[in-house]
Amino acid sequence: MGTLLVRRDTPNLARVRMLPEEWHKNQYGVIHGGMVLGLIDIAGFAAAVELTDGKFPGGVTIELHNHFVGSGDPALPLDAVTEIVRETGKMLFVRGTVEQEDTVIGTWSSILRKISPR
Repeated sequence: MGTLLVRRDTPNLARVRMLPEEWHKNQYGVIHGGMVLGLIDIAGFAAAVELTDGKFPGGVTIELHNHFVGSGDPALPLDAVTEIVRETGKMLFVRGTVEQEDTVIGTWSSILRKISPR
């Protein structure tokens, strides 16, 4: 993926920033959709760790829904702004947007299954 930065914007929102590089582009010169999906999958886990103050034990993606609503400019940072919708004993429900500056280029939601400690 390259360089990723994680920060908490508010008590309920975390931002995972990707700094696009030349190899993230597709044949049309915009960020490849597969890279956007990779960022989304990583963002769910990174935000879970950040928003639970490191208490999220890790896990696996059970389900991921994504909607592309625009294309990503490879000259600008790409942000996955993420929130935890609900947490249960074994599951974490997260959702967010993928943004560049003030433009939303995608929306998503996912379910993460927590890994139990052995």
